[in-house]
Amino acid sequence: MKKIVLTGGGTAGHVTPNIALLPKLRELSFDISYIGSYHGIEKDLIEAVNVPYYGISSGKLRRYLDLKNLSDPFKVIKGLGQSIRLLRKLKPDIVFSKGGFVSVPVVLAAKFCHIPVIIHESDITPGLANKIAIPAAQKVCCNFPETLKYLPEGKAVLTGSPIRQELLSGDAVLAKNYCHFTSDKPVLLVIGGSTGSKVINDAIRDQLPVLLKDFQIIHLCGKGNLNDTLVGTDGYAQFEYVSQQLKDMFALADIVVSRAGANAICELLALHKPNILIPLSAAASRGDQILNAKSFKKQGFSYVIEEENLTKDTLLDGIKTVFEQKEAYISAMSGSGQMDSISTIIQLITKEIS
Repeated sequence: MKKIVLTGGGTAGHVTPNIALLPKLRELSFDISYIGSYHGIEKDLIEAVNVPYYGISSGKLRRYLDLKNLSDPFKVIKGLGQSIRLLRKLKPDIVFSKGGFVSVPVVLAAKFCHIPVIIHESDITPGLANKIAIPAAQKVCCNFPETLKYLPEGKAVLTGSPIRQELLSGDAVLAKNYCHFTSDKPVLLVIGGSTGSKVINDAIRDQLPVLLKDFQIIHLCGKGNLNDTLVGTDGYAQFEYVSQQLKDMFALADIVVSRAGANAICELLALHKPNILIPLSAAASRGDQILNAKSFKKQGFSYVIEEENLTKDTLLDGIKTVFEQKEAYISAMSGSGQMDSISTIIQLITKEIS
């Protein structure tokens, strides 16, 4: 039996592609373990799919001034030691990393233990964690053709993003009943990322009276972001986070408003869902979502509103435009030639350890 350690965390986007690989890895009889942070979102997500989980100390890698920059390197060093001990105990044949700050000590430990590593980079340009990890990797998978120029020649492989296959088998009727919706209006699905987006939440809620004239709205607003005053509003269903119901909500949705995280937009592409992307601003990030959104806009997959330009008028215009032109967006996405990412990545893994 071959053994694999998966790692990645910090946001759901660093975990769900790993989860997408599980059915095929299990089919091939891999012994699977996961290394993540003590209390990150990855812990709950991985334990829910019955994979042995091991927590390590981790420190965030920041590009800005913060007092925690003084203490977090010591957490990373501690995590490196813990990872070395875990890898010597688990004896995996390979490590697959989806990135995020918790993955750095795991990947470096794998190199120290002479265990091959494959990394997946979701965004157009590699994040800081993956930049540190790339020298330790045998292969670096990526989503976008534009990313290849940022990666070492001979290591880079264009694979696309692993998509959870259950997302493709949603039941719209189940979602309609779950949300207590009717059949007389189209459905707008709003997703602000696993932690939610105050900017998007506020923009949608400010325009609820207008939007509800034409749409029913499913609003995934993030933990702690429910609005109690809106409970019971006809045609409006708000949730902090959903798991099993997400596939059904996607099936029910006519159009989607979303952040532009790479995994989120790849899921929209796979599902052929017309969408409005509102990428996280460069002021609050390294600008990767902006690049992701521009790539999808250029290919005709998405309508983009930059966060700085998000107003009542731009939001309503965007939703109206995408709904009226939804067939054109669906056609563009249908012709994208999206790859079979799971099979491609599994082939890389098995080839590396054969």
